Amino acid sequence: MDRRLYGADVAVILDRHFNEPDAQASELVDAFRDVYVPIHRNDHIVAAALRADRQRMRQTGRWLVRHSNDRNAATVGLALLAADSAEDDIPLIQTIGLLSDHFGPLAAEALQRRHGGAEALQWLAERVAGWGRVYVVEALCRQAAPNSRAWLLRHACDGDYLNGYFAGKVATTAHLHEAITSTDADDELIDHAGRLLRIMADCDGMGMTLEHYPPAPAVLAAHAAHLAQQPPTANRYIDAAIIANYLTAKPPKRCGCTAEQRDRIVQHYLAVLDQPDWRNAVRARPGPTSNFFAWFVDHVAARLRLSAFSDVAESGER
Repeated sequence: MDRRLYGADVAVILDRHFNEPDAQASELVDAFRDVYVPIHRNDHIVAAALRADRQRMRQTGRWLVRHSNDRNAATVGLALLAADSAEDDIPLIQTIGLLSDHFGPLAAEALQRRHGGAEALQWLAERVAGWGRVYVVEALCRQAAPNSRAWLLRHACDGDYLNGYFAGKVATTAHLHEAITSTDADDELIDHAGRLLRIMADCDGMGMTLEHYPPAPAVLAAHAAHLAQQPPTANRYIDAAIIANYLTAKPPKRCGCTAEQRDRIVQHYLAVLDQPDWRNAVRARPGPTSNFFAWFVDHVAARLRLSAFSDVAESGER
């Protein structure tokens, strides 16, 4: 089927419904069971929504979102609300948006069109994960609202693999370079910067990598410098080691650095990780027999010759 026709069947059903003055929203519950309903913004559905009387279109969308027991019909209801901008629909959109893997794209679209949408999107972003988090955080980045910057800089990435789709967008939209090079950067910001850098070092094919992030050398150097002033924790150790590992394993250009910049940054990271209190922090972490620990020892600690794991490497223990 031609992708340009996706949503056309839904638009035909909506046009027919809205052309009947006495038709009730409840009559649409079963109307979309056998049609393909896109979960993203669709021009055919938006056009059908805009052709209808606005008041009736909104009432239909609200009813389907609140009462439909069919997911396709609820999706169409949310698509109708996403074509409008009424602020009093925000709580309803947020609620269905919590089912974010399916409804996240249209919920994000609907919220970003409304006054107060940035706050509503942030509320939703704090409560969703997986693909839903991708949709919502990307919408926050598109809005680039000043009052979302602090949250994006500290909480956007939750450690999921899918964070790779938006990590670079967060770094650029929230002006990570400006924030991390500041002398008053706080621990939450520094820790999240480490997570962003770790993701951007290895998200080829998903999102922006360090190679295409112009401030990469300055941001990496600033993160390494801040790290030296932080109390050691296992998570900080692991993030820094994985960043240093990627920098070591790849050609400097792939890291967005010259060879000299790359080597200097790696040495700064290793100087921190070799300190006794940092070695003790990672040795005390739970789960030393986990698959991740085995991978870390074989692929990171071995390449970097991390002294905290020298005894493990020599004994072959996992």
